[in-house]
Parts: sequence; C-alpha cells; structure tokens
Amino acid sequence: METVFGIPLPAMLSQLLLGLVNGAFYAMLSLGLAVIFGLLNVINFSHGALFMLGAILPWMGMEYFGINYWVMLCLSPLIVGVVGALIERSMLRRIYKLDHIYGLLLTLGITLVIEGALRSVYGVSGLPYSAPESLSGATNLGFMVLPNYRAWVVVSSLSVCFSTWYLIEKTKLGALLRAGTENPKIVEAFGINVPRMVMVTYGFGVALAAFAGALAAPVMQVSPLMGQNLIIVVFAVVVIGGMGSIMGSIVTGLGLGVIEGLTKVFYPEASSTVVFVIMVLVLVLRPAGLFGKEK
Repeated sequence: METVFGIPLPAMLSQLLLGLVNGAFYAMLSLGLAVIFGLLNVINFSHGALFMLGAILPWMGMEYFGINYWVMLCLSPLIVGVVGALIERSMLRRIYKLDHIYGLLLTLGITLVIEGALRSVYGVSGLPYSAPESLSGATNLGFMVLPNYRAWVVVSSLSVCFSTWYLIEKTKLGALLRAGTENPKIVEAFGINVPRMVMVTYGFGVALAAFAGALAAPVMQVSPLMGQNLIIVVFAVVVIGGMGSIMGSIVTGLGLGVIEGLTKVFYPEASSTVVFVIMVLVLVLRPAGLFGKEK
C-alpha cells in the first residue's frame, strides 16, 4: 500500500477530508462573525449558541412535525435570522456606542440563556439526527471512499461562503452596507434606513451560523452545548484571518481545518491546540491577522 511519510495514503486522505469538512464549518461560522464585526463592530459571543440553535431546529422539526431535512435547511437559518434581528433591535442597538466589552458581556449572557433553556428541556446528551436518504451512502473514488453527505457539506459551505463574499465586496448592496456602518448620516441622506439595514445585517450574520448548524446536525451530535467548544476555535480562526476580513475568514477557516486534520495524522496529541499555537504566532508576527489591514 502506498504511504506518505509512513502513513497509509487512504488514512491520510480520510483525515484531509475530515479536516476539509471541519474547515467548512469553521469558514461558515467565522464568516458570520467577520460580517457582524466587520460591518457592525460587535464581538458576537452568542454565535456558538445560534449555531447550536440552527442544528437543533431541524431535529425539532423532524421530531415534532415530521418536517424533512431539506425544508429545515431553509427554515432554520430564516428562523434564527429573525431571532438575531430581534436581538439586535431590542438589545444590541443600545450599546453600539459603548466599549466592546459591553457587547461581549451581553452576547455571552444571551448564550447562557439560550443554552440553559434548551439544556433544561433536552439535557446534555446527543440527539440523533440522520442525513437525508438522497445523501446517504458513499462514492468510491478509487483511492478512497467519499461519504456523500460530507461532500455535500463542503460544496454547499463553499458556495454560501463565496456568494457572501461576492455580495459584500462586489455589489452595490455590499457597498451600501459598508458605507452605512462607516458614515450612516451620509447614507441616510440618500433615503436609506440605516438602522433597518444594520438589523438585517446582524440577522444575516447569525443566519450563516444557523445554516452551518443545520449542515452539522447529521455530522455532529446535536446537543445544547455543541457550540461551546467550536466557537472558541472559530474566534481563533477570525483572529488569524484578520478581524472583519471576509475572505480571510473563508481561507483561514478552510486552511486551519486541513492543518488540524493533518495534525491528527502526524501528532494527534497536538490536534486540539494547533490552531491556538498558530494564532499566537500570527499575533506575534502580524497582530492584524493574515488578511487584516495594519492600522
């Protein structure tokens, strides 16, 4: 059997695939954080809880109403996006002019409320949720067997990530969003409702987290606490890519997922810390992040 540095090639490719899948989740989640921080200047610590909410809603839809995966994949981001818009309108809007620590503490409190409420109902054990039949099974590529659902996760995540980048960086709407957050009075002079635009932007950012959660439901065990560990890694991804950098979040998320997967092959003991080691090195050498702009 062909090997790479003494590791069987199929094992190497399997870990690369697993790393790419994890990287797709990192990219989606860090993209939502980058959108919210880059456009609204808010450190959204509730992102992990909203990711979890996006994962648990498909389970609830199937368990209580018999709604299939595809319908909930669309409904879950919409529902969580509306929840996010309500959070922005009722709470976050009041603290925009205050120090970042207020936003951090507020969103941390929101996280504790959401996770605590669901934990009291469902406990902390995993809730089973299966992939749809149309994506079950695997495809034999000759050199490895590729699970169909994991391939779908990577393709759909990349499609959403790069579509979001194009929307914000290359369209008139994205230009209005950036202008509205940098100089709202000028944008309002053109008849645009900036507060409503900000509310929709926050809702869109958390909807990205919910979409990642809905994709993760058949891959990870659905649990009220599933976002806790993941969000710490995602914050590290955002810092490495550059706070507020859309493309930096996408590229860094995918890259770090692959690096994490390879670390599990060559030195498994370091797989849980390699992202944070890279973060420390980047902060020392380039404090603004790999794709961030130096001030």
